[in-house]
Amino acid sequence: QVQLVESGGGLVQAGGSLRLSCVASGRTFSSYAMGWFRQGPGKEREFVAAISWSGGSRTWYRDSVKGRFTISRDNAKNTVYLLMNSLKPEETAVYYCASVLSILKVTTTRYDYWGQGTQVTVSS
Repeated sequence: QVQLVESGGGLVQAGGSLRLSCVASGRTFSSYAMGWFRQGPGKEREFVAAISWSGGSRTWYRDSVKGRFTISRDNAKNTVYLLMNSLKPEETAVYYCASVLSILKVTTTRYDYWGQGTQVTVSS
């Protein structure tokens, strides 16, 4: 089992920045690829970004966040981060952290473990 706890959400004005954190406990954190997802009001959950295992040498982003969001991980702290810049009102959502063993699934929603989410609200 892996337990994931997100933090760092909040209210920010359009164009502002937030950094989300996700702390993992349980099985070996470095064995899992980590991802961030979001689910806006009345919308499906969607992939935002992912990072590969221990070295974090590979990253993936949805097209709409490329150049604005950065995913990173600190295996010594069992933590993955999502730095979000130039936020837009339409990015208001609950943001979820998740972990997956299979790198083939990193851009899908078929992750193994999920956190409870943290609310991000972007005001116009």
